[in-house]
Amino acid sequence: MAAVVAATSGVAHAADNLPPKQPLVGDLTTETKACATGEDRAYVGAPPTLRAALYDPEEDNQPAEANMVKGEFEAWWTDADGVEQRLTYTTNATLSGSRQLWRMPQDSIPANTVVSWHVRANDGTENSPWSSEGAGSVCEFVYDDVSPEKATITSPEYPQDVLWVDGVGVYGHFTMDSPSDDVVAYTYDFTGGPYAATVRPEQPGGSVTVPFLPLRSGPVRLAVRAIDRAGRSSGESSYSFYVQEGRAPVAHWRLDDAAGATSAGAETGTAARAGSGVTFGGPAPARTGLTSTAHLDGSSHGWLTPDAPAVADPRKSFAVSAWVRPARTDRTMTVAGQDAGRSAGFTLGLREEGTTPLWSFAIGDARVSGGAPETGEWAHLLGVYDAETGHAKLYVNGHEVGTETEATPAATTGAFQIGRVRHGEAYRDRWRGDLGDVRVHDRVVVPAEAAQLAHRRPSLLGHWSLETAPAGASPDQNGGAPLKLGDGAAIHRGPDDSCIPELDPDCPVIPYALVGDGHLTLDGRTGHAATDGPVVDTSDSFTVGVVVRLADAEPDRPMTVLSQGGEHTDAFKVRYQPSEHAWQLVMPQRDEQGAAETVVAQIAAADGGEGRGHRLAVVYDDATDQIKLHIDGGSIAAATADFPNGWPSTGPLQIGRARTGEGWGEYLHGDVDEVQAYAGALSADDINGLGWGTDPCLC
Repeated sequence: MAAVVAATSGVAHAADNLPPKQPLVGDLTTETKACATGEDRAYVGAPPTLRAALYDPEEDNQPAEANMVKGEFEAWWTDADGVEQRLTYTTNATLSGSRQLWRMPQDSIPANTVVSWHVRANDGTENSPWSSEGAGSVCEFVYDDVSPEKATITSPEYPQDVLWVDGVGVYGHFTMDSPSDDVVAYTYDFTGGPYAATVRPEQPGGSVTVPFLPLRSGPVRLAVRAIDRAGRSSGESSYSFYVQEGRAPVAHWRLDDAAGATSAGAETGTAARAGSGVTFGGPAPARTGLTSTAHLDGSSHGWLTPDAPAVADPRKSFAVSAWVRPARTDRTMTVAGQDAGRSAGFTLGLREEGTTPLWSFAIGDARVSGGAPETGEWAHLLGVYDAETGHAKLYVNGHEVGTETEATPAATTGAFQIGRVRHGEAYRDRWRGDLGDVRVHDRVVVPAEAAQLAHRRPSLLGHWSLETAPAGASPDQNGGAPLKLGDGAAIHRGPDDSCIPELDPDCPVIPYALVGDGHLTLDGRTGHAATDGPVVDTSDSFTVGVVVRLADAEPDRPMTVLSQGGEHTDAFKVRYQPSEHAWQLVMPQRDEQGAAETVVAQIAAADGGEGRGHRLAVVYDDATDQIKLHIDGGSIAAATADFPNGWPSTGPLQIGRARTGEGWGEYLHGDVDEVQAYAGALSADDINGLGWGTDPCLC
């Protein structure tokens, strides 16, 4: 019997079959590039793979898994002799909706020639229309077999191979330009980073210029590759330059002038005359290079000014910084700023926002705020304006705070002011408190420099190696107060060279000390050691390190290795908590029995008298209001918590016990060695140096 045939619009089809759908232009790609023609056509660096999604109608009277289609690709171009050339390719049949592809022959596609192509679907019986028919379109590509030429690199600020060029915190601008007219991108990388990126010219073949802010001094190498529209890469161009240290401030007043002075001498720039409300010879922040500071009384006479601008052009990058100690925090006060007509171009200081005081850096109407000012507490402030990004930043104690803010500085420049801000015909928001080391830079001060400006160098308060205890007191290595041993505490001495047990059966076996030649051993009942008075100031930054080994594998109670007390409770203690299988740093928030405690912990198994114990370090950083407990060095992440208000303790440093109620308890059963105490918060690198018998080299 003859097949029944249906006729529609003059086209005859088998009654049980419909032709495949016309491929959609949106489903066609040349490699990964969309089907396009003319100026938008694809450029490829090798004979490409053509891809198409092909569909057979779901209405065909057969199971969906039987809807199989194959693709018929056709490509054509005009050769150098003006003759049209064609290639065809038919794929294997696959399920409807599958992506069909044609890997074009490598030796048949001419270079630098416009190649057109289209595709249609075949279901084994009928063909779809070509993808180029009707509302469709042909696809075009050009096979580019020539890589672009290398880019040239130039920089007005950082000429190549010149020793040494200014400098950290000063932007350089680097122009990359390839002679090839089809370059659409440049990839570049500055060694030492943080840059590794791609940048595109406004039009093919154009040059590009990128900024680079050196963050450290030393040699820098810029590597660049030009990328053409076919994705081909040029060879690498390299450019070496040498960055010197960041240049010195353009204005600098230490404010450490002698008592009775009427002006502040300038390390750089112009001396600043002082109002009668300024008193020199005040206290300086500990462990800095300052020896004294100036006190401003907050009155209309409390100010200093050089009567000239310190920032020559506020529209360019600049930074202003100072050490500050407010005598109050309940009002807005200005550390430093610069006049701009009848207002201020910028201000650095303390701002009361609602009931919350914050440190603040303002440029015009833009402001960035953060940090927590505390009455009577030193802080280092640094405001930075980066003209390249147009953003203002604020650093407090070397750490960026708040959110950097887009700012638009005024062009007007007036006199630099310390301790007050211009408002109309008068000044206001006057500083009450101490100020020191006011600096102004005409460049960006980078994060590492911000940290260095705010750095307060830790100082060693005591180092007890616990190798001897003449008259019951173990001496401080540096001649300070000794640790006096109580009942149940003794010095264990490791073996000497008088005999070797392996060779002499009469030679007693003596365990080695934890570190060096000896350590302190505690009986867990009354054993402890203590100084006569407090060692660290627990209201300020401090660090205490210790090496400890527990004698029990399963302690039945908490045991404290370090503590220093106030009148009613310990200001801090470091203990092993067996229920948590962890060492804990415990800091009560007030000097009261039962006061709320801030606790951080590090998991560690009890030693059971074996091994080399653990190196513990407790760090309180008053600048960041954080406490940390390190275990076995600073390279391991510390347990950290916020602790905003350290309070001063009056009791001695205790080894092996803590306050419990009205008496002593939590006695340690085990061995202790290498107790080291510092004023200041040691860095993670310095923490790595604790517990080895020597003092770390502090930076």
